[in-house]
Amino acid sequence: MNLRLVESIARAVLYEGYLLYPYRSSSIKNRQRFNFGVVYPQSYSLAHNEPWSMLTECLATVDEQTQIEVRVRFLHLLARENGDGRPSWQEAVEREVITSRIGLDRGSQIPYEFPREVRNDNGVVRRQEKVNGLIEISAEQVAERLSRLTVRIMNLTPFDPAPLGGAEADNDEARNEARTETMLRSLVSTHTILSIRDGEFVSLLDPPDEWRVTAAACHNIGTYPVLVGEEGERDCLLSSPIILYDYPQIAPESAGDLFDGTEIDEILTLRILTLTEDEKREMRESDELARQILERSEALPAEQLLKMHGKLRSLRTTGGDRI
Repeated sequence: MNLRLVESIARAVLYEGYLLYPYRSSSIKNRQRFNFGVVYPQSYSLAHNEPWSMLTECLATVDEQTQIEVRVRFLHLLARENGDGRPSWQEAVEREVITSRIGLDRGSQIPYEFPREVRNDNGVVRRQEKVNGLIEISAEQVAERLSRLTVRIMNLTPFDPAPLGGAEADNDEARNEARTETMLRSLVSTHTILSIRDGEFVSLLDPPDEWRVTAAACHNIGTYPVLVGEEGERDCLLSSPIILYDYPQIAPESAGDLFDGTEIDEILTLRILTLTEDEKREMRESDELARQILERSEALPAEQLLKMHGKLRSLRTTGGDRI
């Protein structure tokens, strides 16, 4: 497994939509974010019909020696209250739960918990609420040497937004407060990386003909698994809330994360460079990751910027054959 390649794809998924151009807290789309891969607290979900679990099902060829390792990754949001008059903001901490290698002859339940924490850094208060839950892993034989693997991620964090007004509140301020408090207790950009030893994963997008019906029967909720790594490798899957093809890649011309996969790197970088000094100052002060994007864009050499300017990767005939 090319861990570096897998990590680059997983990080792009983790931060997709976290912060969008123009990367400022005053931007409406950053104050009212649309997050991918949210797993809400169970108590909230049952009252508001939102998902409190994420389910991955995939196929693998196995034998008695086969073992799997599961990594669940997500963003854990925190509220930042500034004492200098700047707007409040939601930052994020990367979280990861890694299992030991698991045999397929038994199911596993892995609890996770990240505690509440409040910090005061020179008048800037950062508050992070507790999240906790359970990861269930199981395997079922569905054909000779073929098993269906299941990973279910559950958010069991206790939370009742009713005192804040909840979704039924009759004013925007109460609804926004309820949403903020809910998101602080949610898993955001949740995704799963599965690796296998002494076995191979089966593509659900292009399975062998004899397993096509079995592959179609795999049930995935809030996520979808694809092969990841060097093309042809079958020892790693990325199960992502963003639909991808097998063997997704980050363009080698990309200079770094921009969090906005709907944009072309060159256009987005040029837009960043045309921001006014006041806009750049706000970008620096909004978020540490936004500051890094700005500094990287301003330091980008001209030859590297030119490399971003469009590239033809492959052609296909109308019959679907690659040229």
